[in-house]
Amino acid sequence: MLEKGARVVVDVGPVAHGGHCVARHEGQVLFVRHALPGERVEAVVTEVGRKGRWVRADAVSVVQASADRVVPPCPHAGPGRCGGCDWQHASLPGQRALKAAVLREQLARLGGVDEIDGVPLEDAVKVDAVPGDRDGLAWRTRVRYAVDASGRAGFHRHRSHAVEPVEHCLLVTDDVQGTGTTLQQWQGADAVSAVASSGGDRAVVVDPASLASTLPREINVPGLRGRGWVREQAAGRDWRVRADGFWQVHPGAAGTLVAAVRDALDPQPGETLLDLYCGVGLFAGALAPLLDGARVDAVEFGIAACADARRNLHDLPEVRIHADDVARWLRRPDAPDSADLVVLDPPRSGAGADVMDAVLDRAPRAIAYVACDPAALGRDVGHARAAGWRLASVRGFDLFPMTHHLEAVALLVPG
Repeated sequence: MLEKGARVVVDVGPVAHGGHCVARHEGQVLFVRHALPGERVEAVVTEVGRKGRWVRADAVSVVQASADRVVPPCPHAGPGRCGGCDWQHASLPGQRALKAAVLREQLARLGGVDEIDGVPLEDAVKVDAVPGDRDGLAWRTRVRYAVDASGRAGFHRHRSHAVEPVEHCLLVTDDVQGTGTTLQQWQGADAVSAVASSGGDRAVVVDPASLASTLPREINVPGLRGRGWVREQAAGRDWRVRADGFWQVHPGAAGTLVAAVRDALDPQPGETLLDLYCGVGLFAGALAPLLDGARVDAVEFGIAACADARRNLHDLPEVRIHADDVARWLRRPDAPDSADLVVLDPPRSGAGADVMDAVLDRAPRAIAYVACDPAALGRDVGHARAAGWRLASVRGFDLFPMTHHLEAVALLVPG
């Protein structure tokens, strides 16, 4: 039985959800980071699971390397270092193949899917690059840094509260780096966020705001100076988003997801739409003009996001914005009991059985499910399939290069 700190040489098996691969040693399962499928590595045990049934481990040396292995571009990547990136040691095509394998596995295991319209999952489900991607680097337009005891900004190490100070993260855009956030001392803060929007705004969010007083005057600091929101541009519209609110962090993400949802749903004039977990109104705002004035209901629990959505969509009177929990709103007597189209964009935990049932009961022509977690997508797809619905397509997108995260757009239609 392996114990924490033990070293063992193992043959690495398939990728698993979460940024690691599976290996076995004398019947014990190892979840190994910094390895790739097919490799032989020396691994150090970092954590032992309940009753020793599984362990977490880091690959500290490679005995036999995968053809997809590359030298990580960032000096902070590697065992015991920054926990922000999972796959810097893999080529970009290799990373996307790993993410596609995870997406397929979750759809098969949790959703019971083995093919899509007669096409095996291996051929039907891929993960594609986002247009304009710069070799997987310099894509983060929003970043939240942790702060260590001495006031230095950085990122938590994997499964740790310890902070790895980082002066230059290779994933952030030049404009984010240009805020100077990582070059300043933040003594007294737990975290600090930097934003560089597609609309040309830059902001730094920190509590207390006075810690940012020495940053350049052109940088907004909510609570100290400037606006508390930034401008974004996507889908042919301008958007207002709180500096500490949610907006996709990859510059190409919002447009890519809107196009994928639009292609999946094929909205027609006169069709009604439910946009659930609508955030600041991205999908409602992009799709409403295609529906020729038909009713659109957009639901979001976050009060601040709803305020932004109302501002963003004030020129679309057919869009009704509801500040409410999605499951609760769907049970309200004044909620529409039918809809032609539905966009589901839930948090990482997924929509869940109650929301899925309420959506399916409304018998829409099509549901576009935007997923940031393949396991949640698999569970919700499985629930829909058990109710007689069919998974018509899945498109995966590499919106988070160098990490294990991905985004997918799935199309569900009545069976």
